[in-house]
This record gives sequence, structure tokens and C-alpha cells, in this order.
Amino acid sequence: MNELISDYSNFISDSPTSFHAAHVVSHRLEAAGFSRQDEGSAWAGHRNGFVVRGGAVLAWRIGEITPETGFRIVGSHTDSPSFKLKPTPASSAFGFGQVNIEVYGGPLLNSWLNRDLGIAGIITDLEGGVHFVRTPAVMVIPQLAPHLDRSANDRLELSRQFDYKPIWSIGDEELLEYLADHAGISPSRIAGHELFAYDVQDPAVLGEAGGSAFFASGRQDNLSSVYASLSAFLAGDNECEDISIFVAFDHEEVGSSTYSGANGPFLESTLRRISEALEECAGLALESSGYERFARMLANSSCVSADAGHSVNPNRAAKHDPDHHPVLGAGPVLKLNANQRYATEAEGSALWLRASALAGVATQSFVSNNDVSCGSTIGPATASRLGIVTVDAGIPLLSMHSVRELSSPVDIEALTKILEAYWAGA
Repeated sequence: MNELISDYSNFISDSPTSFHAAHVVSHRLEAAGFSRQDEGSAWAGHRNGFVVRGGAVLAWRIGEITPETGFRIVGSHTDSPSFKLKPTPASSAFGFGQVNIEVYGGPLLNSWLNRDLGIAGIITDLEGGVHFVRTPAVMVIPQLAPHLDRSANDRLELSRQFDYKPIWSIGDEELLEYLADHAGISPSRIAGHELFAYDVQDPAVLGEAGGSAFFASGRQDNLSSVYASLSAFLAGDNECEDISIFVAFDHEEVGSSTYSGANGPFLESTLRRISEALEECAGLALESSGYERFARMLANSSCVSADAGHSVNPNRAAKHDPDHHPVLGAGPVLKLNANQRYATEAEGSALWLRASALAGVATQSFVSNNDVSCGSTIGPATASRLGIVTVDAGIPLLSMHSVRELSSPVDIEALTKILEAYWAGA
């Protein structure tokens, strides 16, 4: 457990943005012997390969091929709620240098106040080159003192435009010059940027490592699923008759309708290319080809949409369904919703329970209180785009979408084991 906590901590610390997370995942895949495929080049037909598209990664493992071979997919997402720098990122007011930002996704906004924040992401140059950026703590969103706002402890109402505007310097300083220096390029060469605020505080374990410990860190929604699914994927082998697919999309927190999101063609187009190359890769003649083969493979496929869920908050239990109270440390949650905000249905539930039983770990169910609307995931997008059985599941969290979320390391370990069992053929 200590080794898992240490590795998970490092994974999160090394992944302040989706771009960094994709970079870390690709390095771990390469270290495990997977070959990188350039999407713009001819398909090489690697048995163990991966592609990177911006902040998204897709990897595959091809084992024994039969007429019944399908895809076993685990999907997650690399992005988390945050603040994104605007195209003109710097301004000044009353002697302070400030950072112009807009809200990315749905963060628990007040949790970002008074925190030590860095800036991370990518800068592109005029030739299209991509340069990674990660600063140390450089800015803070200051909150008005209670002496000046007597309602602050009773009713906090803040403007996204005016109150959530970080300060980063006293006096006029050139923010773009500072960021360009961290990217290793001249400010005059900057063509564009995808830069986000991130909390620089390291992850921490609260309590003794084990079943009663809490793990505190930002970005666990949804790096918890990226980490667990990658760990399970790398622990597998080529013995399963289905093709194992690991995919971590970007932009789930803003709707997934992007070139690297789950509503885009990234997954489908890559699966098609894998399908088209099977004969050469497997070294044998297959019964069908082209679209017929791909359609047949999809009919034999399934997907686990791995995304964090909600633990019951003991201070606000009335916000949860009275008969469904998932708790930290009691296993991953199977997420269900009558209106298909989650993709789980009866057939998918059976698949999840088979994998849980094979792994020998407990699982819980999450369903929303009827008076409280729930979020959604990449699950419905994947199920509707590909037409395959899809199940939504993930570890329970407290303080989801805050700058400091809480989980149980026991659930991370359990989710990893269930996904291993799923890829093994459960």
C-alpha cells in the first residue's frame, strides 16, 4: 500500500494539466515496451502500441485473434476543473500584476481562494512546436477579509470575472516573458497557449497508511481513474482473446466535444485502424474484412467508463439517496441513472460484478437523490458513438471538484484489481 500511495502521489504531482498527464502516461507506456504510433503516418501494425493526441492517450494490446475477438475498453479522462489563462493573460490594477483567467469546467470555486497556485500547460511557437510549461507557486486569489465583508462566513457570493482574479506580482511585471522563459522560447515566438492554474501543494496521506487513511490531493477527478486503469493495463498480458484498449480522453469537464474528447472521432478512428491492420499484425487470414469485420468486433466489445463518483458526505447526508450511501474505503462505485447520465444498464452491471468477483474485491452502488441532479461522464458518449455495452464506475471521493479532494488508497487498489480482471476476460 505504501508503494501504491507513493506512486500515485508522484503520478498526480507530475500531472498538473491534461497535457502533462498524457506525457507521463506515454513515458510509462514506452518504458513497458509499447511503441508510439504517429497518427499522421502509415499504420505500423504494432501489437502493443499507443497514440497521443494533445492531452489524450490511447494504447492497445493485441493477443490471440479469433472470429469472436472484440475490444475491451477502459476509458477515463485527463482533465480536471481549474482556471484557464485568457489569450491576453496579464493586466494590472492598483499596483498589482494580475492574471486574466476564465473558469474551466465546474470547480468548487471557493476552495481555490487563498491557495498557492502555479501555472502549467503548453505554449506553441510560430512553427507549431509544443513547449511544456510548469511554474512553481506564482499567484494567489486573495479573498476579502471578514472585516470588509461581514457576510463572508454566512453567504459567500463572488463574481467569476472580478473576484476570482489572481495576483501574481507587486508592480508591473511581464507575465508572458516569465512564461516564455519557463517554456524555453522567446516571447516573440509565442503563437498560442493552453495554460491553467494548479495547486502546488503536494498530495498527502492523512492518518496511518491503510484502510483508515485518507488521501488528499487535487485532480483526483479523474487522475484516479487514469492511474488505476494504466496500472491495470500495464499489469496485463497478451492472453486475452479480446484487444485491450486503454484510453484517457481530454476535455470531459467541458463536454468532451473536441478533437481529443470522447464525443470526437479519436477512439473510433483508432479502433478502425487497429481493425484494418489485424491480418498483417496477427499473421493469419480472418473471416471478414473492412466494415464487416469492424462492425462484428464492435458487437463483441464492451467499455468501462472509469470516472470518480461521490462518497456520502456525513455532514450533508440528506443530499444523497437514503438507501445508497457509498463510503470511502468500501470499494469502487457502480454508477447508475435512470436517464442514462451514466451508461450502466443491466448487462453492464453483470459485467462489472463478474470482474469484481474475479478480483475478489467489494463494490458499491451510487444513484442520485431524486431531488439532486447528477453529473455525467464519457460513458454515454462512448456507448452512443460506438454502440457497445458500457458501464460507469470509479472510486468514491469527498469534496469532488475542489482544489483538494479526498479518497481512500484502498479504493484505488480495488479499482486497479477490478480493471485487471476485466481485461483478463471476466
